[in-house]
Amino acid sequence: MNPAEQWDLDPVAMREQLNAWPTFAAQRIVVEEIAADWSRVVVSMRVGSDNANYFGTAFGGSMFAMVDPFVVVLAAKQLGPSYAVWDQAAEIDFLRPGTGTVTAVVGMPAEVVGSLADEARGGTKVLRWFEVPVLGEDGAPVAVQRRRLYVRERR
Repeated sequence: MNPAEQWDLDPVAMREQLNAWPTFAAQRIVVEEIAADWSRVVVSMRVGSDNANYFGTAFGGSMFAMVDPFVVVLAAKQLGPSYAVWDQAAEIDFLRPGTGTVTAVVGMPAEVVGSLADEARGGTKVLRWFEVPVLGEDGAPVAVQRRRLYVRERR
């Protein structure tokens, strides 16, 4: 897909493309839901022998990958093509072993996006951290991913 086509994708089409994407499919990462207003994504990963680490629990790189595109995508889709939106930094803290199915809910509320747009107006560079927990089947966090978003209005 060329970059111009990304703006034409609706949440259903993007979900289908991501679920067919070899990077996600090979790691058993499934996009369960993308909100119609681009404010939320639910993504899960069933831990098995093909995405487990040496100890048989969720491979950290796979937990990182399951959240990787979504903070940027949700912000970019709400802001539109007149804003540059990038990951500027990312980190993950592993809290306990992930087994079974792990899930992340990535939220990007409209009021947060509005604040980013206001701050970035006129080409000002905005850096903001977002935190996304990765939850085990019991609802307790197994990891917490932090992503620093770069936003700037294009000139």
